[in-house]
Amino acid sequence: MTPTGQSSHRDTQESPLDAIADEVLSEIRERGTYRHMRVLEGLQAPRMRVDGREVLLFAGSNYLDLARHPEVVEATERASREWGCAAGGSRLITGNLACHEALENEIASFFESEAALAFNTGYMANVGVIPALVGPGDVLVSDELNHASIIDGAKLARTKVAVFRHGDLDSFAETLERVRPTARRALVAVDGVYSMHGDVAPIAEIVKRAHELDAMVLLDDAHGTGCLGTRGRGTAEAAGVLGEVDILMGTLGKSLGSFGAFVAGSAKLRDLLVNTARSFIFSCALAPPQVEAARVSLRLIDEEPWRRARLIENCDRLRSGLASAGISTAPSTTHILPIVLGGNERTMAVCEALLERGYYAQGIRHPSVPRGHARLRVTPMATHAEAEIDGLVNAIDELVRRIVE
Repeated sequence: MTPTGQSSHRDTQESPLDAIADEVLSEIRERGTYRHMRVLEGLQAPRMRVDGREVLLFAGSNYLDLARHPEVVEATERASREWGCAAGGSRLITGNLACHEALENEIASFFESEAALAFNTGYMANVGVIPALVGPGDVLVSDELNHASIIDGAKLARTKVAVFRHGDLDSFAETLERVRPTARRALVAVDGVYSMHGDVAPIAEIVKRAHELDAMVLLDDAHGTGCLGTRGRGTAEAAGVLGEVDILMGTLGKSLGSFGAFVAGSAKLRDLLVNTARSFIFSCALAPPQVEAARVSLRLIDEEPWRRARLIENCDRLRSGLASAGISTAPSTTHILPIVLGGNERTMAVCEALLERGYYAQGIRHPSVPRGHARLRVTPMATHAEAEIDGLVNAIDELVRRIVE
């Protein structure tokens, strides 16, 4: 009621905010891309409760199952007691704790770089790094399937963007050669492992050609870190160019089982980002328990290589089983296996039916993937048992055959 006792206009009319929400959400529902968040319970592990149902988890990014490792959990408990549960400020004011510096030194050592800098998320890393390196008058050369954080980082940088066909070296070379002469600076950005396709960027060839034309290379290796390479140092290590990537971005919240992200590179890159990356400068620092968890996980990646080996074995078993059933996971060669079903309705029907059978493999729709290419995104863990992999194969085979558009 108004002060005079009369009803206000808003008491009888829908608010502008609600009207916007109704309009936009109605369009999303009509497209068949409305999302809701599932509720998961229990430890991040091969088996969890999802929306009240116990299922085998094939939808996460805790690939090496380090999030519940006893040493990782103990590190968070110890850090909570010794440091508290928050850093208490941004790194440039009160939040630069000794554990942050220790983590960054260990990351730099692990990736054989001069320095590293922690960010709160991989998204924040990319939207901080890209505007720090390029702007108006420059160019970002970008794979067409790059992560949204790279796309948004380019928008914030207000730089020209030149897109090349996904994974196509000829398209890459032609695009870079065309735009480089008129740009003050050039930054090439690619994912290491593409999160919805599971294929790997041809990073060795990209680095070689980029450097020939005086262009910098940003490798977003969020999904490669910990899983690829002889020591788990990711896509660049697997390709033999670990020391040649100018800016290496990785996350702490996937294979490392913690939270946050990092950028590794030269000492001058770190200094530049500390002074110019707005997503770093204007954010509270990572909480000490997460920092200490990441430090332990980084060590365990070296000490327990069996996790990486088991992850590869499980993925090979799943890929082979699905292929025998006539189900393709192309173009994946990694621990992310897409099963493209096409339509949104069919994809989500298979997803829900899998849940009923005790398997959680999330259905992915536009805008995460192109229209008409909806898919199940299946991500095994190092600690799934062979029988669990085989059970998933049988369930997918049955449901894909039964549920059609």
